[in-house]
Formats: sequence, structure tokens, C-alpha cells
Amino acid sequence: MIGQSERQLTTTALSVSISRTRSSASFVKKISKARGIKPREYRAVQDCIENMADSLDSLSQSVRELGSIGHAVGEDFVWHMSNVQTWVSAALTDDNTCLDGFAGPSMNGIVKAAIKDRVVNVAQVTSNTLALVNRFASSHRTAETP
Repeated sequence: MIGQSERQLTTTALSVSISRTRSSASFVKKISKARGIKPREYRAVQDCIENMADSLDSLSQSVRELGSIGHAVGEDFVWHMSNVQTWVSAALTDDNTCLDGFAGPSMNGIVKAAIKDRVVNVAQVTSNTLALVNRFASSHRTAETP
């Protein structure tokens, strides 16, 4: 039974990550249309939008992969979970990369602050999701060990 609740917890965490990422991506898109945004900020915002889209793709792939595990055991389970771990980790990297374009003192403005708050929250949620994915992967392996 613990395997089922671990899977449900992991699936729920992925859903929350997707929801937060979607919401933040929408917010960042709105900022890209704001008046008075500087050209360098605009480019950073566009890069961020692209990174958020990549993050969403990775998280969505993770949900599909987790759903396809079924009652996989042994090497099949490990392979599927390795894919999920890779994609959630990639999503976290994309979240963090979103902020890279705002580095430097010339980017210390309202645009950076507004986006940073949202994206840091998304990264924290995705990091927690990755921890739960890793926990599910390791607890399942442990449960199968004779």
C-alpha cells in the first residue's frame, strides 16, 4: 500500500509543479507586454518564457512516464523512474536558467524582482517535487530488495 500512496504523492507534487509553472509562465508573458520594458529586459523575459515552456514540457513528460509505469518492477521500474528523475531535474534547471538573463547590476529593477519572486517559488516547488520523485524511486527499490 505504501507504494500506491508514494506514487500518488509524487503525482500530486508533479501536478502542483505544473500548475505553478503554468501560472508563472503566464505572469512572465504579461510582463513581456508591459510598457517601458527595456530591450535587454525584454530579451531576458523572452528567454525566461522559453525556459518556462521547456520546464512545462519536461514536467508533462514526467507525469506521462509516471502514469506508464503501471506495475513495473525491477529494471523496468528503474528505467521509468530514471526518466522521471531526469525530466524533473531538467525542469528545475530550466527554472533556474530563467533567472540567468537577469544577472548583473543593470538588471536590478521591477521586472527582475517581479519575475524572480515567481520563478524562485516555482523552483522551490519543483525541487520539492524532485525530492519526492527520488524518495518514491528509492523506496520502491528498497521494497523490492530481498
